[in-house]
Amino acid sequence: MSTAIDDELWSAVGDPIRRRMLDLLLADGGGTATTLSERLPVTRQAVAKHLLVLGRVGLVHVTPSGRERLYRVDEAQLARAVDQLSAVGAAWDARLQRIKRIAEAIQRRNEEH
Repeated sequence: MSTAIDDELWSAVGDPIRRRMLDLLLADGGGTATTLSERLPVTRQAVAKHLLVLGRVGLVHVTPSGRERLYRVDEAQLARAVDQLSAVGAAWDARLQRIKRIAEAIQRRNEEH
C-alpha cells in the first residue's frame, strides 16, 4: 500500500470514537449506525460519518440489511494496521535503546573525569 493510504489508515484509527466503534463491531460481529450510536456519545449522523472514514480505508465493509446498512470489521486490514503499529513501536524501542546507550556512555565519561 502507498504511504498516502497508510497515512489515511493511521488517521482513521487515531480517533478514539472510531477505535471504540471498531471495538464494538468486533465484539458484536457487526452493527449498524443506529446500534452503534446507541452505545456511543455521538449522534447517529456522526457515527455514519465515522463509518465512512473507516470504510474508505478498508477497515469496515458494509452490506445492506433492510433499511439499514450492516458494518463489519475487515480483520485482515485491521491486522495490517496492528502489524504496522508493532513495527513502528519496535523501531522506536531500538532508537530509544541507542539513545540510552549514548547517554550512559556520556555519563560514564563524565564520572571518570
